[in-house]
Amino acid sequence: MAPLHEVWIPPVHRDLTAGAERVQVEAATVGEIVAALERRFPGLAARLTQGDALRPGIAVAVNGVISTRGLRQRLNEPSEIHFVPAISGGSASPT
Repeated sequence: MAPLHEVWIPPVHRDLTAGAERVQVEAATVGEIVAALERRFPGLAARLTQGDALRPGIAVAVNGVISTRGLRQRLNEPSEIHFVPAISGGSASPT
């Protein structure tokens, strides 16, 4: 049986989760988390992934550490998962 994880939903995606900030998901990898989220909240996988990888500009943090393995990241123990959208901004030019 896979461990149960606390998954935090970014505010920009909460329209698909009826406003839920976090949900519990049983999974062995981040990819399985995305699949489970898609079953519960159709459309969420399309916002988080592109093909078989995280979308450009989306990172996943496991227990506060950004994963370099993306969807392949193994989850061997109960973890806190955050999907982190990139924050874009500009620079002010001096006048």
